[in-house]
Amino acid sequence: MLDLWYFVIAGATLLLSLGASALVKSRVAQARQVPAASGLTGAEAAALILRHSGLDGLRIEEHAGMLSDHYNPLTRTLALSHDVYHGRDAAAVGIAAHEAGHAIQHAHGYAPMWLRSLLVPAANIGSMIGPWLVIGGIALGAAQSAVPGIGWWLAVAGLGLFGLAALFTVVTLPVEFDASARARVLLREYGVVGTHGEDSVQVDRVLTAAGLTYVAAAATSVLWLLYWAWQAGLIGGNRDR
Repeated sequence: MLDLWYFVIAGATLLLSLGASALVKSRVAQARQVPAASGLTGAEAAALILRHSGLDGLRIEEHAGMLSDHYNPLTRTLALSHDVYHGRDAAAVGIAAHEAGHAIQHAHGYAPMWLRSLLVPAANIGSMIGPWLVIGGIALGAAQSAVPGIGWWLAVAGLGLFGLAALFTVVTLPVEFDASARARVLLREYGVVGTHGEDSVQVDRVLTAAGLTYVAAAATSVLWLLYWAWQAGLIGGNRDR
């Protein structure tokens, strides 16, 4: 059932993911060498942004793990890794401001963020079960019969579930890019970084690289969705195996 295209897509998406991850780590390492003009730590920068946004009641906590920073809308908490929480460099304030951007999105009811939250349960199930249902449908002859049977319907169900996982990665793009755009503006507006300083440049580089990881994830999901749809004969017509 697997063919050359499977290995082409697997290799290409792996390289895409590894390349995006390596770029983020490289740019974060460079940005950590550049102090923020304000001298604020990441936690202090996030607190400043939240306070000016009327969200000073949110908790900012130190979180274990490298580059594990995130905003939890359920607990209304910013969880910052050790280097970001305590760091006084461009990487720390940039990442902290990005997470503060998510908190602002949540408070303002940013539609793509709400849609992404709604998709989380289905996306988790779809990414785990969807491909296996497609494979089961193919095994039962989904792509070999002109008349839809149990194999065809099984493949359709699998693709539907996996499609929700792919949709989640696509919806994530505006959420992440908007949070970064907010971070760039607010860091400069509140003087956390210089308007045209090296720290500002490094913040842009870190946030751009981080955004590319989400582009890589979305591209990977869409490519696999198309591949399995083709394997099942749902696009490109039925194929005689």
